[in-house]
This record gives sequence, structure tokens and C-alpha cells, in this order.
Amino acid sequence: MATFLYKLGRLAFRRRRYVALIWVALLALAGFGAASASTATSSSFSIPGTEAQNAFDLLEQRFPDSSADGATARVVFKAPDGQKMTDPANKAEVNKIAGELKSGSDQIASVTDPYTAGAVSKNGSTAYVSVSYKVNSMELTDATRDALKDAGHTAQKSGMTVEIGGDALQVMPETGITEVIGVAIAAVVLVITFGSLIAAGLPLLTALIGVGIGVSTITALANVLDLGSTTSTLAMMIGLAVGIDYALFIVSRYRAELAEGREREEAAGRAVGTAGSAVVFAGLTVVIALVGLAVVNIPMLSKMGFAAAGTVVIAVLIALTLVPAMLGFAGKRVMGRKARKAAEAGNRPEAKPNMGTRWARFVLRKPVWVLLVGVIGLGAIAVPAASLEMGLPDDGSQPTSTTQRRAYDLLSDGFGPGFNGPLMVVVDTAKSSDGKTAAKQVSDEISGIPGVVAVTPAQFNKAGDTAMITVVPKDRPSSTETESVVHAIRDSGKDIKSDTGAEVLVTGSTAMNIDFSQKMNDALLPYLALVVGLAFLLLMLVFRSVLVPLKAALGFLLSVVAALGAVVAVFQWGWLGSLFGVEQTGPIMSMMPIFMVGVVFGLAMDYEVFLVTRMREAYVHGEKPGQAIVTGFRHGARVVTAAAVIMMAVFAGFIGSSEQMVKMIGFSLAIAVFFDAFVVRMAIVPAVLALLGKRAWWLPRWLDRLLPNVDVEGEGLRKELGGAPSDGEGRGDAQGERELARV
Repeated sequence: MATFLYKLGRLAFRRRRYVALIWVALLALAGFGAASASTATSSSFSIPGTEAQNAFDLLEQRFPDSSADGATARVVFKAPDGQKMTDPANKAEVNKIAGELKSGSDQIASVTDPYTAGAVSKNGSTAYVSVSYKVNSMELTDATRDALKDAGHTAQKSGMTVEIGGDALQVMPETGITEVIGVAIAAVVLVITFGSLIAAGLPLLTALIGVGIGVSTITALANVLDLGSTTSTLAMMIGLAVGIDYALFIVSRYRAELAEGREREEAAGRAVGTAGSAVVFAGLTVVIALVGLAVVNIPMLSKMGFAAAGTVVIAVLIALTLVPAMLGFAGKRVMGRKARKAAEAGNRPEAKPNMGTRWARFVLRKPVWVLLVGVIGLGAIAVPAASLEMGLPDDGSQPTSTTQRRAYDLLSDGFGPGFNGPLMVVVDTAKSSDGKTAAKQVSDEISGIPGVVAVTPAQFNKAGDTAMITVVPKDRPSSTETESVVHAIRDSGKDIKSDTGAEVLVTGSTAMNIDFSQKMNDALLPYLALVVGLAFLLLMLVFRSVLVPLKAALGFLLSVVAALGAVVAVFQWGWLGSLFGVEQTGPIMSMMPIFMVGVVFGLAMDYEVFLVTRMREAYVHGEKPGQAIVTGFRHGARVVTAAAVIMMAVFAGFIGSSEQMVKMIGFSLAIAVFFDAFVVRMAIVPAVLALLGKRAWWLPRWLDRLLPNVDVEGEGLRKELGGAPSDGEGRGDAQGERELARV
């Protein structure tokens, strides 16, 4: 592989104008497609194989006019102190607003009258108007939303409190200025790392081109492939981070080859042949982790994974082709001013021990202590993960400054906490001899379940073979008590089916959330087994070792659990929540842990490949195990540190998003990268390798013969070219040799 990539790098360098033109043309084509495409809607949310989804599908089939997948809104009214919503003046005002809503938009399916629908609280202080729409929230026009927002203005002038809840006010997520700050921090880190504006600008430019192509393609295909509104945001988050990092490693290796005195084209070829091999396999681990999300069998999650994986593939291709082409345009300005002057004078900078070298020697002297401190520290941070509670957000998780949250609180105060999460019980009486009797039996059974405060009469469809029953639990939607009510209704439905032949199904947003969380829990271990197993085989190919991939996987698990602990502490317990813009604590979003596992695993393997590949390269070229660790850190620590800081900055930039899921994922990825890069890869990995010595690179002979040699370390390329070893290969200062002799 190294030989092929070497030739590809030289070709891209020579034909740089054509390569650059091709990528610019692809960017323009993708941009035109995105501009021509209609506005993306929210992805259809479905959970195949769950009872809640089966009930929802049955409702759409048997109640075709109910607009089951349409947006909904609740306009909540609270009377002034000393008044009631049943007072003539207040009642007239509410009826007037309901009439205005009905005629306000042709997208409205129905508007209920609170005084005939029982939507007035017992004490008369609160009432609400339910609005159903024919389309989902992302398809609502601005005029329809404005009509909804303006509905309560007149009532507010009369002294009533008016708030609006429901998903009709849901809009595209906003990331805020922090995303721009994240990119700015990445630029500063690159300038400090390279000491050259040209070298710093290259990774940013190529990464932005790759993200532009990826996100524009997603936008162009959003409606065709039913991609959600958050898909492009997450693809941008991951694509930007890996795009900068992959280009960073190529540029860094190119500069090292130039410092060795190689010609520019030769340096570009060698950079792509060596660092490019690591980029390919690092990218493959990320793609495996993201595509592996399909095993969860949640279409929305699978599409998010595939879209993000596509941006990673683009980032890899750009690193292998566009980066060497841009290096050709940059000339020797890619080097810092001091380095250029030294090269022109024919002087070679003295090989002084850098920070990476000094740190590696320290770890080699105290491997046991470093290992213990790293493991115990991450273990302590992971403790809150034992209290992880998962769920999906509702209006109760919104900031208190939003009208959705205030409407949620008004309904809770007036009707009880469970009113915000009613359960929809669907009774399929097609196989029952007496449907009405079966439906009444279901209502009676549910009324006797502890935790149920209200059960509405059954409403049958026109065919009379399906009934809907609304059940209001006592507790809030995300509580364990409400989950127990759902399970109790489902258990009672089994007995009813055996007695009457009627099938009882529970759905609604609350039941959907419960089933979704359960499906996430059930899929986590199989997903981990698949992703870790495939990546283990991939890393075995890269490192020609059994213990190194095993160490990589165990270190990843440690950093992920620690990151989960930090997420629970901030978003569930509220520790330092104000620092990260968390206005309302609550359960961790169900999809966050498994999505974080997939992304972080791929990124963790990035650092493992980039750092340990350089060690493997030095070891293959004849260095002792201890000195190979020092060589790997001398050349890789500075760049890996810069890459980690850049990733953290990019991910942290999304903490400012208005979308709770994007905010939580941004935080979790940033903190996980910190733990994995600076604790696991920089401390635990060299400590373990120091303790293992030569055994770290052990591979059974029969397996060595079986596995293909992909030559990531470039040994075959080195023999073919017959050149001198790269900077640092096979060398070490005398002091380092004396210290390593004791290891």
C-alpha cells in the first residue's frame, strides 16, 4: 500500500492543477445540487420491530384522516389571579382565538374547543386548545408558524398568560458563534504547530472543501433519502475534525521529509506513502464505527452514520490527493521562515530533545506509576456512568426561557405532570367477536392500574375494527413510574387478547421513547462486539501484533466510560451545567451513548494508528522497543497533541447549538477526545508498551503467514527506493540510549 500511495502522492503533486480543478468542480457541483434542492424536512422517525411503532403504523392504516405524523401544538391559557377560564369574557376570548387558528392556515387539520373537549382544569385556572396539522413541523410555512405565535397576543393584553407547546414551533437547529470560535482555535493551534501561515492554512482549506462537498451532497439528497435536519450538522462536526487532522499529518510528514533534504515532489510522495497509509487505516476505523450503527436497526441513526461516514471518506481522499497538490502550489513556504533560512544556508538544526521525547523517557522510567494514575483517574471520572438514565427529550427539557417549556409547566400545574405525556392505547378488534365490549374491558383494566389518573372513552374508526383510548399517567413522561405504567398496560393486554381476541398496543411519544431507549440498550453490546471486532482485525493488519490492538480496544473502552461519566455529571446531575449552557438537566438522550461509542472509537483508533505506527516504523527499521517508543513520541506527540486540541475545539464549538442532542454530542466527543488522546494514548499506551517490551509486537507465525502485509510503516517502500531512513529512524541520542538500557 505504501508504494501505491507514494506514486499517488507524486502524481497529485505533478498534476496539481488538474487535481485542484477536479475538487473545485466537485465542490461547485455539490453546491449547485444543494442550492437547487428543496428545503430538508425532519427525518421520519421510526423504530422497526417495537410495539409502539406497530401501533403507530396501525393508526395510520385504520385512521387515515387523523394526520398521525403531522405536527401538533397546544395553546395553553391561564386565567389572571381571581378569575377562571370559564368566566364569560375569558371563554369568549379563547373561542375567538380558536376560530382565528382554524382560518389562519390551510395546513391545519383540526382545532379543538377546550370547553367541549374537557380541556379545562378542575380548578378552572387553565385551559388549552389543541391544534393538529396536515404536515410535519419542518414542512410548516413561516405564515403558519406566525399565525400560531400571534394567536395569544390579544389574550395576553386582557391579562391572561398564554404559552405555546408542541413540535409545531420546532425549527432547524442553530449552532451559534461557538462553532466559528472552534474553527478559529483550530487555526491558532495549526499556526503554533507549524510556525507558518501557509502550512496552517492548508489543513483548514482542504478540510473546508471536503466538508463543503459532503454537507452540500447531504443537503442535495436530503429529501430523496429522507435525511434528518441534524444529519448535516453531525456530518459537518465529524468531517471538519478528521479533515483537519488527516491533512495535518500529511503536511507534518512532508515538512519532515523536506527537512531531510529531499526534493519537494519526492517529499510529497514519501509523506503520502507513509503518513497517508496511517490516514487510510485511521479513516477505515472511523467508517467501520459509523457504518456499524446500522446494526441498531433505527433508520434515522443508520442514515446519520452513513452520511457522516461519507464525509470521512471524502476527508481521506482529499488528504491523499488534494493535500499533496496544494503542497505543490505552496512551495517551500510550507516551512517556517527559520527553517527555510537554515535550509538555504545548508545548516541542519540540532536534534534537541523535544517535549514528546522528554515525556516518553519519563513514562519509560515510571511505567507502573503512570499506568496506575491514568487508570485510576479515568475510573474515578467514570463512576457517575453507573447512574446513567436514558430517554428522549420533550418540552420539559427545554430551557425555562422558551414558551414550550412554560406551556409544559402550565399543563403540569393545571392537569398533573403526566398530562404532558399521554399514552395512546390502540385496540385492534378485527379478530374480536364484540369489539365494543373488548374496548370497554380494556378501559376498565387500565383504570385499575396504579399510576393512571384518567382514561378517555374508546373512539372507533369508521370501519369499527380499531379503537383509540387516551391514558393519562400520574407522573411525568420520563419517570420510571410512567415506564412501569406502560409495561403494566402491555401485560394486561396479553390476558385481554386471550379472552376476547382483541390486540392491545401502546404508543404515543412516551411509549416511543421507552421502546427507543430499550432498543438502544439491547443494541449496545452487539454493536460494541461488531465494531471492536472488525477494528481489532484491521489494527492487527496494521501493527502485525495481537497485544497492541487488544491494548487499543481496552484503552478505548476506558475513555468511553469516563466520557459517559462526565456526560452524566454535567447533563443529568447538573455539575458545571451553567458553564456548558445546560439550563435543564434530565435523562441522557437514548441515542447519544451508542453514537458516541461509534464516533469516539473511530477517533481513538486515529490516534492509536498515527502514534503507534511511527513506533512500529522505528521498530521495523531496527530500533529497540524502548527507543522506538521515544522515536514515535519525538515525531508524533506534537502532531497528535495538535490534532487532539483541534478536534476538541471543533467538537466543543457545537456545544453552543440550540439542539439538545447536538449540544450533548459535541460535549461528549470533546471530553472523550481529551481523555483518549491525553490520558490513554499519551500516558497509558506508552506505559503498557514499555512494560510489554518486544512482546508488544508478537504475532504467531501461522497468523503472520495468513495475514496480508499492507506495509503501513513503509518498509517495502524504503527498500524499493533505497533511500536513507527518515529523520530519527534508527538514531537516538547517547543520553536516551543510556536511559533506555535500563528499561
